[in-house]
Amino acid sequence: MLEFLEQKLAGRLTAILGFGREGQSSYSLIRQVFPTELLLIADKNENISSHPLLENDSNVEFYTGEAYLDVIPRCDLLMKSPGIRINHLEPAVPAGKVISQTSLFLEKYSRQIIGVTGTKGKSTTSSLIHHILQQAGKDSCLVGNIGSPAFHFSNRIKEGTIIVFELSSHQLEYVSVSPHIGVLLNLFQEHLDAYASYEAYQQAKLNIACFQGPDDFLIYNSSDELVSGHIIRFGSKAHCFPFSLSLENRQGIWRNSNTIFFSDGIHDRAVWELEQKRYLRGEHNLKNIMAAIGACCVAGVEDEAIREGILTFKGLEHRLEYIGENRLIHFYNDSIATIPEACIEAVKSVPKVDTLILGGFDRGIDYNGLSAFLAGSGVRTLVLVGAAGRRIGECMEALKPHPQTLFYINRFDLLKEIVFRETRPGYSCLLSPAAASYDEFANFEERGKRFRELVKA
Repeated sequence: MLEFLEQKLAGRLTAILGFGREGQSSYSLIRQVFPTELLLIADKNENISSHPLLENDSNVEFYTGEAYLDVIPRCDLLMKSPGIRINHLEPAVPAGKVISQTSLFLEKYSRQIIGVTGTKGKSTTSSLIHHILQQAGKDSCLVGNIGSPAFHFSNRIKEGTIIVFELSSHQLEYVSVSPHIGVLLNLFQEHLDAYASYEAYQQAKLNIACFQGPDDFLIYNSSDELVSGHIIRFGSKAHCFPFSLSLENRQGIWRNSNTIFFSDGIHDRAVWELEQKRYLRGEHNLKNIMAAIGACCVAGVEDEAIREGILTFKGLEHRLEYIGENRLIHFYNDSIATIPEACIEAVKSVPKVDTLILGGFDRGIDYNGLSAFLAGSGVRTLVLVGAAGRRIGECMEALKPHPQTLFYINRFDLLKEIVFRETRPGYSCLLSPAAASYDEFANFEERGKRFRELVKA
């Protein structure tokens, strides 16, 4: 990776845009290659120049505060962190000027990468694929949106290493290379505050497949009309393996009665029996399992290792996570559910949901479908948090009659008294907000941890 980085950056003034975890790892690797070259570092944080990593570096110029984006015309290459938004700028930043850890990793290691994206399920699916590969004895690393920046792994990647890369829309936005094995799970309304349109968000996601060639592989959700429509429209050159729960679909990864099959077009492999134990609840997680089966079959993993991986994978925090029982109430943490579709799947998956906690930061998502679903569900109590909670409540109140009791709160911590008072013993309380967390919390993980603390105290 160091030699490749030298080729890409030599003789070009580079700016690191965003100095969080990814920006810091970019700086560290660049300094291994160019210890004394001038670097530009831009971040909205005005105190970034005092960061310990930079204290002895006299070859850095800083752009901070509200004018931190002024670095863009100054540099030759802009190494952008995923969280920094530049797609709203006029004039637009030339695509060839923007690089990232994702784009560099794809250029260098695309033949070794299983890339996973989708609005929901990508963390679970990526982690499950990585777990199965480890069960099979493969040399695998899990990088990207789920945790450590890709550069953290640059020194341990060998020729046979399989890189499982969880890819967000922000990471995919400026790439020009797609993974050798791409997995596209779904497309729902999300991040509408960061894109000019829903279509622009979709296009960023589709870069996981747009640059694939005839030697590559695409596993995609054919039951998602947006996904399948896009695949048909741009005419993927890759070997395509659709997955679907439809009994009529007998190609790719498909279900016949209680068996999940993988078909390469010649042979059908009975990979997974549905009556076998699995920790991943719900139909949406069954789709994630099917996507993982497809990726692992294409990667050459034997069926027995796939089965063992599914059996032993216990899922991730904040994703339909069973917290435990308190006062005879069962508590589930699904803080990752930041869109209505994820909340609907959670309510379907968790047994006997009596109280549902919704809301948070309002990004303008359409909640009419969620409200109609909840009105016909068995949920009795809705605890509605913040601006998004108020708007969900307005949608519920417009449905007359609706059987739920609605409680509006302005702060997340106020839910505790309502939950313990209103939830019936033997039933479940579910946090599945259908909204972002950053009105009160830095991220969904922080919100989920706070929920655990409240219900266990």
